[in-house]
Amino acid sequence: MDKRLIAFQRLLDIMDDLREKCPWDKKQTLASLRHLTIEETYELADAIIDNDLKSLEGEIGDLFLHMVFYCKIGEEKNAFDVTSVLNAICDKLVYRHPHIYSDTVAETEEEVKTNWEKLKLKEGRKSVLEGVPKSLPSLVKAARIQEKVKGIGFEWDNRKDVFDKVKEEIAELEEEINLGISQERMEEEFGDVLFSLINYARFINVNPENALSKTNSKFIKRFSLMEELMAKEQVDITESDLEVMDKYWEKAKMQIRNQNNQ
Repeated sequence: MDKRLIAFQRLLDIMDDLREKCPWDKKQTLASLRHLTIEETYELADAIIDNDLKSLEGEIGDLFLHMVFYCKIGEEKNAFDVTSVLNAICDKLVYRHPHIYSDTVAETEEEVKTNWEKLKLKEGRKSVLEGVPKSLPSLVKAARIQEKVKGIGFEWDNRKDVFDKVKEEIAELEEEINLGISQERMEEEFGDVLFSLINYARFINVNPENALSKTNSKFIKRFSLMEELMAKEQVDITESDLEVMDKYWEKAKMQIRNQNNQ
């Protein structure tokens, strides 16, 4: 037997044992697992951002376990099982890749995405945006919305037009703030700026979620080092003004840059 099938069967057998014999596993429901699955997904995302392949291997395993767990609960409810789940995704992949399994021609990534969205509508979806999860974080959701509508041709013609839109939205925000708009309107205008920036990110092949995550990590690293440098010189950060902190911030930035260049 294929070693992949052996490994997967082993996981299924262990899941059966845990569900029958482990007090914790016996108590779990679809709802109780949900927040744990979300947490595991973020841990996997962290491993990808850090390019930590060893951790990534473990995080993928954790998610495999969760998927098998959901299938086991579905089987107990006579709703679905691992066999029906796997067959369903296989059928979907074959149907949505007619350029591989049929005579449709799609030679570029964009043609594949366009066919994908059109096939989804043929499956009975009333809107292109129907498949965007409600609970997605707003940054990721904006990117997914834009990708979805792009799939049916609702897209800017070129990068310059998108960047002009970014500048237009920033100008509108500044103008409205100067006019003393309400907090609600300010949030709306600021949201327009973010949405346009995310749109521009797609045009320069930047994943906005990854970009912001890396910037957050960079800031945390620099700020933590700044705190260390100040503590080493017995400078109380809580009693320091911005000018003093900025001096140590620049020291921290330079130290990290030198480390990266070694």
